[in-house]
Amino acid sequence: MSGERVTLTDAPRYAPTWLELREPADADARARDLLDPLRRELATATAPLLIRDLGCGTGSMQRWLAPQLPGPQRWILQDHDADLLAFAAAHAAPTAADGSPVTAMTRHADLTALTAGDLLSTSLVTASALLDLLSRDEIERLAAACVEAACPALLTLSVTGGVDFSPADPLDAELAAGFADHLRYHVEGRQLLGPDGAAAAAEAFARRGWVVEQRTSVWRLGAGSAPDDDRSELTAEWLRGWVPAAAARRPGLTGTDDYLTRRLDALATGDLRVTIHHTDLLALPHGATTSLGAAS
Repeated sequence: MSGERVTLTDAPRYAPTWLELREPADADARARDLLDPLRRELATATAPLLIRDLGCGTGSMQRWLAPQLPGPQRWILQDHDADLLAFAAAHAAPTAADGSPVTAMTRHADLTALTAGDLLSTSLVTASALLDLLSRDEIERLAAACVEAACPALLTLSVTGGVDFSPADPLDAELAAGFADHLRYHVEGRQLLGPDGAAAAAEAFARRGWVVEQRTSVWRLGAGSAPDDDRSELTAEWLRGWVPAAAARRPGLTGTDDYLTRRLDALATGDLRVTIHHTDLLALPHGATTSLGAAS
């Protein structure tokens, strides 16, 4: 394992405990039917595969994807947070689907400054829960870099803003809209796209002539929401962050504290289910055949 430090711009920092808590839900949500066309595309790449994971966090994308791709792999785990990079490197998946070795190195860098030159010889760019944190210009630059370098991209778990609750509550829709607005915020002169990020990325790749596939990926939360995984702790943490952030963008809305209490009480009794919608995107060079039907 090795690391390289590069000057960074301001970016949000996420607690490792939250990222670890969400990892099983992320793994279940990602659209697995995008893996077959990705494997076919990578079958022509020079071995070992060189995969760059942007905004890697604790490395959950590498741990999920590396064991599903055959052949030797070299991963570059890139993030602005040195502590997360250290965790990701220490817990990287060591073997590929066929038992081939997988190695990982870290790059402490601002991913928004990525260029086509950085992607020379790169087989694949990946990211998870990233596009909603980028501006339109940053997404355009990411797409342009991938296209110029002829580097496929698998960009998963982009928030769409859609949230479904069971049982329903009168405040659900207003809070969901408030949270979507919360994601579209200005930071250091950047207008982040939030729930519009995935659509902007799909359009940016398609406009450059690439084949774009999009699939729904959903978190299913609530007590007993997964057969071998009680996600009540994740659901509670999500609610405690989601409700205040949404309410802050709806200052005239009343009853949000009671709403959070009701939701947490329902979770504790096993009566709450939450579905949180995301989008997964696979972008491949023009002429690639996916057998799934192109979407843009």
